[in-house]
Amino acid sequence: MTTTVSANRKGDRRERELVNALDEAGFAVMRAPASGAATERELPDVLAGDGETFYAVEAKSSAGDPIYLTGEEVEALTFFARNFGAKARIAVRFDREDWYFFHPGDLYTTDAGSYRVKKEKALADGTDFPEFVGETEKVTLGEVGGDDGDEGVDPELEERREILTAVRDGHMPVEDALDVL
Repeated sequence: MTTTVSANRKGDRRERELVNALDEAGFAVMRAPASGAATERELPDVLAGDGETFYAVEAKSSAGDPIYLTGEEVEALTFFARNFGAKARIAVRFDREDWYFFHPGDLYTTDAGSYRVKKEKALADGTDFPEFVGETEKVTLGEVGGDDGDEGVDPELEERREILTAVRDGHMPVEDALDVL
């Protein structure tokens, strides 16, 4: 019982942290009353909007273990978001990390119908907080290299990219790539 109570307090504290961070980023935001409680209707943990985009967010945190959501939690979130006119998002936070956001369809689905987010997945593929609130944008490797289909691509840069692609795809050993580069 004590573990559940302290976990709930930690979850509540994390939700308040998220609400405060979204508020500081300029969103109108509120923590949904009675979210997660035994209510007739399932409500998302957080509602946020910036006048153009509106989110219904289910927030979860963990010390480092994978985060699981039941199929019912995700269904309720998407149902509410659709009816409210918001975008459904799952926000996850692991200890000593920032918040990461996922569309429910981007989460791993277990054989039992639950959803799972591992810390490695959050760090690699999640939308980080600055991108979520519009402060930054993800840039792909192709965009960094200037490969946008225009003429004038640096041939040396293109050759390096081809070598790295060959290593990634297993067509060239790392040692050979180091010799060439």
